[in-house]
Formats: sequence, C-alpha cells, structure tokens
Amino acid sequence: MTAATHDAPALAARAALRLPYTHVDDIFINGAWSPARATARNPVTDPATGEVWGSVPDGTPEDIDAAVASARRAFDEGGWPRLAPSERAAYLLRIADEVEKRAEELSLTNTRENGSPVSESAGAAANAAGIFRYFATLAGYLGREDVRAFPKGGGESVVRREPIGVCALIAPWNFPINLVVIKLAPALLAGCTVVMKPASPTPLSLRVIIDAVAAAGVPAGVVNLVTGSGRLGDALVKHSGVDKVAFTGSTPVGRKIAAACGELLRPVTLELGGKSSAIVLPDADLDAMSKVLIRSSMRNTGQTCYISTRILAPASRYGEVVDMVTQTIAAGKQGDPLDPDTVFGPCATESQYRTVLEYVDSGLAEGARATTGGRAASLGGGLEGGYFVEPTVFADVTPGMRISREEIFGPVICILKYNDAGGSADQAVELANNTEFGLGGLVFGADPEAALAVADRMDTGSVGINFFASNHAAPFGGRHDSGLGTEYGIEGLNAYLSYKSIHRKVQ
Repeated sequence: MTAATHDAPALAARAALRLPYTHVDDIFINGAWSPARATARNPVTDPATGEVWGSVPDGTPEDIDAAVASARRAFDEGGWPRLAPSERAAYLLRIADEVEKRAEELSLTNTRENGSPVSESAGAAANAAGIFRYFATLAGYLGREDVRAFPKGGGESVVRREPIGVCALIAPWNFPINLVVIKLAPALLAGCTVVMKPASPTPLSLRVIIDAVAAAGVPAGVVNLVTGSGRLGDALVKHSGVDKVAFTGSTPVGRKIAAACGELLRPVTLELGGKSSAIVLPDADLDAMSKVLIRSSMRNTGQTCYISTRILAPASRYGEVVDMVTQTIAAGKQGDPLDPDTVFGPCATESQYRTVLEYVDSGLAEGARATTGGRAASLGGGLEGGYFVEPTVFADVTPGMRISREEIFGPVICILKYNDAGGSADQAVELANNTEFGLGGLVFGADPEAALAVADRMDTGSVGINFFASNHAAPFGGRHDSGLGTEYGIEGLNAYLSYKSIHRKVQ
C-alpha cells in the first residue's frame, strides 16, 4: 500500500504537527544522546497514511555493548543503588512531573507511530505519571527493617531486599509508553539500572520519556536507550552484562526469550498474548454493558492484550447480545487517529493489517457471520494508504474456529453461544477456560455475588466485573501462554529485587 500524493486533509494535518523527533541518529547512553555506531536505519511509518515520516538507527551489537556497559558502571560503581529508597522515590516524582509537561508531544508522537487514536494516546502521559507516583509510595516498603525470628528460637534473620542489577526492558508497539514505564518505575525504585529497547515500529515516543528522565536529574548511566530490530533485542536479552529481562509482546517471541533466560538462569518477566472472554450472565444489563464494551473488548482498535474479544452470550439472550454488540461497534467512528472524535484507527503496521484481514477471511470461510465490518476499510481524505480494517463483529462463532482460538490483535470481536438452561453458567466458564491463554476476562451480571462466583472460576490472571481496568496497586500477569510473573503492585516491585538473609544468634 502506498500513501496518496495529493494534499488531502489528513496529510495537511500531519504536515502542521510539531513533533520533537523525526529522523534521528543517536541513542541515549551514559546520560547523553550519543551517535549510534549503526549505519543502517529503521523507518517509522504513519499507519494512517502509509507515509514514512521518521527513522532511527538500527542498532548494532556494539551499541548494545556500550549501553549495557553504561548501566553496569552505574550499578556497580555509581550511587543510584546506594541511595535511600525515599531518595529514589523523589526522583520518580520529578520524572512524573516532567512526563506530564510533555503530554501533547508524547500523545502525538505515539499516534503517528502506531495509529492509536488521540482519544487514547492523550491519556498516556497522565497514566505514565500515575505509575511513577504509585511506585514512589512503596519506598517505605523497601526501607522497612525485616527481622524474622527462628521458629525454634535462639536466633533471627535480617532479610535484605537488594536491587537485582542491570535490567533489559523491552517494550511492545501497541502501548509503547506505559508498557515500558510499568517496568521502568519499579526498576528505578528498586535501585536497578536499565537499558530500554522499544519495538521497531514505535521508537520515537520513548525518547520523550528519556527527556523527562534527564530533566528530572537521574544520574548518568541509570537509564539507557537503544533502537533497532528484533535481532537487537535478542542480543540484549543474551548479553552477559544483563541481570534481568522484562518483556511485553507476542507469545512466540516470549517463548524464545524464556528459553534464552532459562539457559542463562536469568530472571525474566513476560507479559504476553491473550484471548480473553467476557461472560454475559442471563441477568446482565446490556445497556450498561454497551457503555463499556469498546473499552473492554476493542480498546485501541483491538490492539490490546487483555481485552475480551470473545463474548460468551447465553442462548436465552443470544440475539439481544449480538444486536447490542453490533450496534455499539458500528456506531464507533473509524478514521484519522488525529481526530479527537475517532474511536477506531488503523492497524499499527502493514504486517498486522494483513494478519487481521487473513483472520477475517478465515472466519468467513469457516462459517461465522459478520454482522458489521468484515473487510478492509476504504477511507479518503489522504488516508487511502492507511492500514484500516473495518471494526468487525462475528456471530455464530463456534469454539473450534481460528478466530475463536487465536489472538487476532485487531478490530474483531467473536460472539459465542452457551447453554444457560436453569440459569447455569457452567458451559460459559468451560468455554472461557478452554484456551491456551489466561490474561484477562470479564463477567457481566446484575447480581454482584453471582458474578464474583463466576469470576473466581475463570482461569486467568485478571477478571473485571461489569468493567475492566488496570489498577497500579494490584498485580497484573498472565497464566499459561499469557506469560510469566506479574507487573504492577508490590508484586511488580519484587520482580526487581534480590533477597539476602543474614542469620545471627540472639542472646
């Protein structure tokens, strides 16, 4: 696909943008932007138009060596790990303030990189700042003296929480800011130093975060940034100077990272894919459900890991649910992601666009019924070259269909039917748990206790009742093919700590 060449409204709007970064030649090492050793480039494409509007260095192993060496010196010889937790928390609070100052440039850069509607990306800075501020509140947890008596008496153990070391933080392209900040904030509070690598389609918005880190006065070497393709991430994961890896992305890539870390006996946190289900109980309020449907089941044009893209509807109300979901999705505006009224933007990359269309075709071929959408979207006004797929709802989906089993990561919802004879949700729970994933989930129902009982039976890391949202203070992590370990909460902080027990006798 190629972008239109005429001066259409969407292209004119982009020409008027003032973004802090477009074509850059440097990476962030030892507290400064430094020329990359790489000569190759990675393009940055606007998925709404197909236009290449930026580029970054496609890093080399030498760039990785320099970044890791910088982080290693800062950890082994610098003062960061030796600061009091309250002092590191103060830096986090300053970073939060600096991030919020850059809210507009962060939003617009994010939207041009991956097509997230500005109605979504406009909240990225506030959410990132909230993550920094939350982890700053955990300084007291790190500073607390932890002494444990021997069960049989005569001695005690002083338990030390120590930073784990140099951390490799590898971000995805769907939420490139917040899904690295949820790693960066606890790592910094713990006293770790880091090397960050963004996904190759979205390398520029993280430079804005680096600017905020530098403006907050974080010491040189504590935070480093390299850019490049997947092979660079592989080199970072396997680098001898790295002590821990945190990755958000696809399950196939996560498996490779897990294998490499297992061979190296290196701690790893993996937040991977999902195929989550929303169980609609027979007493559910469908009007209330419609108000949270897009946020819960097609957020960010369906390019969100935890959303419930499988809706399990009771047979007694199946037609009502199909009608509500179809009308709600069809009413959402698809168009230029720079338009504040846009609900659904493009797929983030041409590759993902083609993948989504392949899934749509497979659904139709296997007998699913598209009640809205079901094809590529034809948009004008300068968006002819964009990677748009019509938001699609499939009814009459059966559990064996590919669209029911595999993560699509695009604007596609599947509606399955379960037998609710006698008001039972047993088959719904069985369908929800009949997946290789276990990341998110939803229960819609009017009886809070009944909904909670169903949520308790779902084999997944997080479940929402009548809505879904991430809580910075509660652990978020997947089961099965959805990952290893957790992020958010004290549990997310613990992932960046190592423990030492000092045993002593008590007189």
